[in-house]
Amino acid sequence: MFRETDVLVVGGGPAGLLAAIRAARMGARVILAEKNNVLGRKLRITGKGRCNITNNKELQPFIRQYGEKGKFLYSAFSRLFHQDIRRLLEEAGVETKEERGGRVFPMSDRAADVADALERLAAEAGVEIIRGCKVQGLILEPAGGGGMQRVAGVSVYDPWDNSEIRAKAVVIATGGMSYPLTGSTGDGYAWAGEAGHRITELSPALVPLESAESWVGALSGLSLRNVKASLWAGPGAAVDEPRSGVATRAAAETNGDSGAEPPGGEAADAHGSQRKLAEFQGEMLFAHFGLTGPVILSLSRFYQRSGETYAVRIDLKPALSPEILDKRLQRDFQRYQRKRLANAMVDLLPRALIPAVIKQAGLDGEQAIAELTRAQRWDISRALKALSVPITGTRPLEEAIITVGGVDLSEVDPRTMASKKAEGLYIAGELLDVDGYTGGYNLQAAFSTGWTAGESAAANVLGIEVERKKRNEGGGKNG
Repeated sequence: MFRETDVLVVGGGPAGLLAAIRAARMGARVILAEKNNVLGRKLRITGKGRCNITNNKELQPFIRQYGEKGKFLYSAFSRLFHQDIRRLLEEAGVETKEERGGRVFPMSDRAADVADALERLAAEAGVEIIRGCKVQGLILEPAGGGGMQRVAGVSVYDPWDNSEIRAKAVVIATGGMSYPLTGSTGDGYAWAGEAGHRITELSPALVPLESAESWVGALSGLSLRNVKASLWAGPGAAVDEPRSGVATRAAAETNGDSGAEPPGGEAADAHGSQRKLAEFQGEMLFAHFGLTGPVILSLSRFYQRSGETYAVRIDLKPALSPEILDKRLQRDFQRYQRKRLANAMVDLLPRALIPAVIKQAGLDGEQAIAELTRAQRWDISRALKALSVPITGTRPLEEAIITVGGVDLSEVDPRTMASKKAEGLYIAGELLDVDGYTGGYNLQAAFSTGWTAGESAAANVLGIEVERKKRNEGGGKNG
């Protein structure tokens, strides 16, 4: 098989589809090469099959969701932002809706509808889609002086012949290394490396956390809504000895503090050496291996395999200050004054969670409420505000939603997604070393960088100028 085209896009995920659509709409001949027989396999399962498309935050809060590397995305977001991807999907018949936290989903709650719509838009734009196309690597040629290379296409696996697809520009958008069964096996990192790019260390992100505590596994399936979870590191972070009296009250007040959004700095614990790395509020889930759910996935970005001790502390009642929580406990215990402690907390917590809270308070569930002291009540309050779960690690990369690390951003032009190492090469999506929290931010980055890469590749091939618009919401500027 020998083919020629203007723009070749490798990878049929969100970044690749957007790149192909944009390049074709600009008038370029476009081939989209996908190694699977179905486009957007990973996209079809994202958000538990619902697809959190984007988020409706304004530009500055949006950029902050990526940390320091978010500034790389200013230009891409000026080309295509959340209102643009929603408009594009609605053009293809997919209505969208907003949910708590500004998260945007398809009205149908079907991720497949989003993938099908993008595939339909690509076909309507004239993109030639080649499924089952197993790209082996880039075709690199000398590009004059200075040791610069030029990408002339890709080699393709063919059991009968040496095959290639020649192109004037190549966009690689093959995704990271998470969910390899969907075809996201990290091929693009090797190709970028061959072109001269530095690949930063790869690790899982937005991944469940593991705990060896038997009580955690016993709670598997228990879902908690509107809790505040924080990740702590340092000596003794996972040790939570029961305290009483004034010291307990101070600890409860300290652990009840709310953090700014998004968390990024370190807060010192009352004990000095322990550090609060991050804090999020929302939903979480106990699993047989440990903890998962949106707030846990976001915390996982701050976990490092450094040999330090880590723990997640869960504020089960973030809306209540320690004082108000104590008054609530007094009311409940007055109501159940003839009962044992384990039976007097049924209005406050899921029944399955009660033994764990009582144990961390250093109490006995069989203790009579009438015998409970004020100091012991404060111990219960402390456990409710900072239920501690020792963390032993993360689930493997295969279970991560995204990959941290990738192509060094200093080697990619943020205005065009063009490689600074090889002429004619553009890089988009998860291959880039930028990642965000849960909430639609990573998909938006893929959509925007893909759109920008496709637009820039087509403009370069066709020799046309692209108007650079500014999106200056909240004081942002083009990067």
